[in-house]
Amino acid sequence: MGNPGSETPGIGDAYQRATKYQRGPGRLAPEARAAAAEGSETLPPPQTTGGRGLWDVLLMRRSVRDFRRDALSREQLAQLLWATQGVTARHHGHAFRAAPSAGACYPIDTYVIVHRVEGLAAGLYRYNVEAGTLERLRAGDLSDAIAAACLEQDMAGEAAVVFAWAAVPERSKQRYRQRAYRYIYMDAGHIGENLHLAAVAMGLGCCAIGAFFDDEVNAILGLDGQEATAVYLSVVGIPA
Repeated sequence: MGNPGSETPGIGDAYQRATKYQRGPGRLAPEARAAAAEGSETLPPPQTTGGRGLWDVLLMRRSVRDFRRDALSREQLAQLLWATQGVTARHHGHAFRAAPSAGACYPIDTYVIVHRVEGLAAGLYRYNVEAGTLERLRAGDLSDAIAAACLEQDMAGEAAVVFAWAAVPERSKQRYRQRAYRYIYMDAGHIGENLHLAAVAMGLGCCAIGAFFDDEVNAILGLDGQEATAVYLSVVGIPA
């Protein structure tokens, strides 16, 4: 996906740091937490046949910001996760996913902040793509914290779940150097659109979030903002 060629050293890293949203003086971001897995949750297998047609889903797609307080089922969450990054085929030792990735570098990790999902405790989870499971990272109600981190957008605390995508730039930089940042954001966009279309196909509401305080979201996810950093979020729930 392009020849690295010559480039200014570090320009992608500088861009990532220079475009962060930060709070004003006197409001500090919470301390970062180590994102060590506490266990894993098995997920139901995805449905791969039937459902609404693609053209119908594209026609119906709208951003939804108001949600009922109903919970999602484990089956619904599993289907959404599979639609974003689930393994769709395996050939010659390679696992191909539902969303494309430049050079098959897969620099994006999926985190889920669960507010209301049947059979899942509220808290922070990470999607293990290869195993098709959710790794528990942190228990507790994070609705107020994530809403505040998303520039006080209430929908991040009111939806049933918040999907948060974090980039591990080195996975792509090994191949594409500083140009990797272009592809990282493209990858995140592919994943986000897959989620949005899947949600519409399932009768759910979804809205993407690009405005957030980077350091605060990274702290919630347990990321350092350098080796791994949040790049994109979406909320999903039952439309009001």
